[in-house]
Amino acid sequence: MYTAQGRIKQSELLTQYMPLVRRQALTLQVRLPASIELDDLIQAGMVGLLEALGRFDATQGATFATFASQRIRGAMMDELRTRDWLPRSVRRSARAVDDAVRRLEQQLGRPPEEGEIARDLDIPLSEYQQLLNDTNSGQLLPFEELVAEGAEPAKEEANNLPFDQLLDQQQRQSLIDAIDALPEREKLLMALYYQEELNLKEVGAVLGVTESRVSQLHSQAISRLRARLYDTT
Repeated sequence: MYTAQGRIKQSELLTQYMPLVRRQALTLQVRLPASIELDDLIQAGMVGLLEALGRFDATQGATFATFASQRIRGAMMDELRTRDWLPRSVRRSARAVDDAVRRLEQQLGRPPEEGEIARDLDIPLSEYQQLLNDTNSGQLLPFEELVAEGAEPAKEEANNLPFDQLLDQQQRQSLIDAIDALPEREKLLMALYYQEELNLKEVGAVLGVTESRVSQLHSQAISRLRARLYDTT
């Protein structure tokens, strides 16, 4: 795999790790709106792989597989961050839900129920649930960034950013605490979706609800998490 000078034979690694790019793209695509094309994710991932080939330093201790996986995923996330698939009106409504959840949690001292959130927003429960469906496609990526980008940074970066590492650890702990405070069904949903990597339909089968209902519960869980994380920042 290496030349006598210790340099990676890039053509061999490029061929070897191309399937990894596709696997990561497929895993990410099932959590995104249908408008996101698989080929776009693969193209971005290939950019990340090429970057990994150019920057990898075997003397730093990390394996190339680990380094490349992080770079591939990071490149895909960068591509997704450049896209904005939610209308402004839906984003405003999502912020209103976050504010309502935060306000009610402070008042009640517990996670508010759906009906309570709907009443606080002065809308029927059915309209609130539709709003959750509308916002869910835009909720997947932000939380994905929080939970999936928690891998250890490359050693070359870690040595230079001790304060950033400390902040990252604190943020991860805040997120863990926020997830632990979710209602049990939403906590299970998040575990099935983000840890077990089930899709929304599969999560629905486990929970005994429809895929649309899973979408609503997921969006509501994200609002709860943002409300708690906001309070700790």
